[in-house]
Amino acid sequence: MNIFYNPEGVGDVLFVQLTTERPTAITAERKNNVTLIKNEETGTVVAFNLFDASSYFPVSAVGQVELTEELGEQLQTALKTNDIDLELELDFTPKFVVGYVAEKEKHPNADKLNVCQVDVGEETLQIVCGAANVEAGQKVVVAKVGAVMPSGMIIRDAELRGVASSGMICSATELDLQDAPEAKGILVLEDDRKVGEAFKA
Repeated sequence: MNIFYNPEGVGDVLFVQLTTERPTAITAERKNNVTLIKNEETGTVVAFNLFDASSYFPVSAVGQVELTEELGEQLQTALKTNDIDLELELDFTPKFVVGYVAEKEKHPNADKLNVCQVDVGEETLQIVCGAANVEAGQKVVVAKVGAVMPSGMIIRDAELRGVASSGMICSATELDLQDAPEAKGILVLEDDRKVGEAFKA
């Protein structure tokens, strides 16, 4: 779940994205102060907008809003107040984590891409990476599916030149870190970082 709020740009509206899927067609259905955005093909709710958001709870963040247990409960209450029967699935696990590149193989259909198997603690992700400096044995920063990059890009499951990729191995520039090196390439972490832990600069 990703939550966005920009009162100066669009008004007192909270935008809540429930999934990273991008349906080919959507429908919108408004009830009181909530507009449900649905996948037209499946009928599933992929997002909703909460109007007059500040009348339900205070929102101080601008841009992406951090999901907390308290905010999750407040969103669920706001939905019920507006007679919306939708049970939110709340995920508080970190989206930027320390990963370990267990394997690296050349992409079968692209000379400059590599297919990496990256251990992120509870699972191993297959990530297609174009950085020239990626190698097996490195500890790296992984943006998992659902992560929102500083640029605003949302990480989604993808297929790159016919190979599935779930997540992104990040560079310091992509993470918008201070003093990021000008040289291109992923950020390689010190070996004492724990695989699966939340990444903090």
